[in-house]
Amino acid sequence: MSGPSVALFVTCLVDMFRPSVGFATVKLLQDAGCTVTAPRAQTCCGQPAYNAGDRETAKAIARQVIAAFEGFDHVVAPSGSCAATIAKDYPAMFDAGDPWQARAAALGARTWEITAFLTDVLGIETVAQAATQAAAVTATYHDSCSGLRSLGVHAQPRRLLASVEGLELREMVESDVCCGFGGMFCVKYPDISNVMVGDKTRNIAETGAELLLAGDLGCLMNMAGKASREGRAFKARHVVEVLAGDLAGPAIGEAT
Repeated sequence: MSGPSVALFVTCLVDMFRPSVGFATVKLLQDAGCTVTAPRAQTCCGQPAYNAGDRETAKAIARQVIAAFEGFDHVVAPSGSCAATIAKDYPAMFDAGDPWQARAAALGARTWEITAFLTDVLGIETVAQAATQAAAVTATYHDSCSGLRSLGVHAQPRRLLASVEGLELREMVESDVCCGFGGMFCVKYPDISNVMVGDKTRNIAETGAELLLAGDLGCLMNMAGKASREGRAFKARHVVEVLAGDLAGPAIGEAT
């Protein structure tokens, strides 16, 4: 019997800046027995427009995404932010009685962040890859705001990371505090954002961990950029890259 059909929501940042995250996500899903498709008609999830108050543009984007991702058992994204937009914000965009509201709600109920899908839906507790390539490595994990607060993603990535041979997870102080990225927040309030990310990179460095892991590329790019400017030694990677055993390429922010 074939596994569930899964549509991969790639996300803009993964598509433009870190395709390896998409490939690692596909590998994890296929290893779990899923049939994976990346619909070509997908676009941005519309979160920037929605958060900026441009609700009509956000609704137009939502309609396109909904149409592109119907017909699959599940939709999975390597991003709590984008997954939360589809699962939580789309149904709220449309009025009761609007046919698109029912379609949005149906899609939202089938949409998952990748680590939550693997653990909560498929019941996976371990990954087979020797992600650290038999070398001991220390890591710390940042909980992104959308994944944690909108979708309840916290224990799921930690359970999977605990199964990675050779990896020691060191919890940082205030792992669940915003890194200061927040989509357009860092653009609108750069001074506040810079203080917030500085607090975060200090907390990361104090763990002594070699790797910073998280489930949202926006957070990782923000923290990696700040760490580079400060001369911090730790490297940043998306959690799926570690879980899929993909540590061969450059870390986030490093030259290719």
